[in-house]
Order: sequence, then C-alpha cells, then structure tokens
Amino acid sequence: MDIINSLKWRYATKKFDATKIISNEKLNIIKEAFNLTATSFVLQTINMVIVSDKEVRNSLVEHSYNQLQVKEASHLLVICIQDNITDEDVDKHFDNVSNIRNTPEHILAPFRSDLKTMMQRMTEHERQQWSVKQAYIALGNLMTVCAVEKIDACPMEGFKADSYDEILNLKDKNLKSVLLLPVGYRAEDDMFASFKKVRKNVNNAVIEY
Repeated sequence: MDIINSLKWRYATKKFDATKIISNEKLNIIKEAFNLTATSFVLQTINMVIVSDKEVRNSLVEHSYNQLQVKEASHLLVICIQDNITDEDVDKHFDNVSNIRNTPEHILAPFRSDLKTMMQRMTEHERQQWSVKQAYIALGNLMTVCAVEKIDACPMEGFKADSYDEILNLKDKNLKSVLLLPVGYRAEDDMFASFKKVRKNVNNAVIEY
C-alpha cells in the first residue's frame, strides 16, 4: 500500500518552494527512471532535457502561458521526441542489443529489417506521433517515481513548443519538445496541497469480466 499512499500524496503542484533544490542523488533517480521507461521496441526515440539554469527558465515562463512552476521548481524536465526516425536509429538500437546481450546478427537481422520497414512505411508525422505516445509513457513513469521519492511535480502540456525548441536549441539535436514536468518541493502556502483528491469510485473506473 506504500505506493498507493504515495499516489494519494501527489498532486499537480501549482506553487513550488524556490529555495528547496532536489539533491543530485534524487536527480540521478529521475534520470535512471526516465532511461528505464518502457518504450515500443525499446527504440527510445525520446529524450529528457533537464533545465536548472534560472535565467533560462525565466525566459521560458512567457512561452509557458506565464505558469510560474517553470521557474519556481527546482528543475524543469522537458520531454522531447526525435524530429525523425531513420534506419540509423534502428541500427544503433540493434547494435546496442548485440553488444549488451551478445546476440548473433543472424538472429537480429530479421527484426532489424522488419523495424526499418515499419518505420519507412510511416509518414514523418506518423513517426512523430508514435514517439509522442512513448513520451506520455515516460511522463507517467516519472510522476509515479517522483511520488514514491516524495518529489513534487506538475505535468504540463500548456507551452509553446516552437519557442522552447528555439531557446533550448533542440532543433540542432534533432529534437522537438512535447511535454513539461517541473519538479521540486511544494510551497507551504500552496492551497492545492490540502485539497481532497477527486476521483471516480474505483468500481466505476475499472471494469472486470
């Protein structure tokens, strides 16, 4: 039940205590959790950008519809997708499988070929949307990990992605920002922290056969 209590404890933090900073140990847990997130085919066409620089985050507020969590949180996590997925990305993945598991190429070759064909049959937009779905998996995973570690977080879709991409030079890295997750510690006067959690009755949310 510990994880259930942690999920009951978490909420979308509206006001962070800007004086409280996440330790390097906790930050490393967040990094590892992101990297261990399940992704389709384990292709990992997503990246996480961690923005700690206050000046940079101040410049991002106006491109986040003036949501102050962006600058008041300890760190701002920006979840990004690759702008495109190429044969080279598929090869890098299977080469990594080969190196880590010592899997012979004759076993990997058909899977390598099939995944390349699958990606080639998609349009660039379809490949991006495929990656966006992976980004949401990562967001959910990070929110749960943060709850367990008693780190406050606020998932955000409301921001101008093009402006973020320009300010953070993401285009140079073949990346596009899709989701934000400011993380840190709640302010004592954030009134939302004391609100009762509103959810359906579990029997109405879960259907069993």
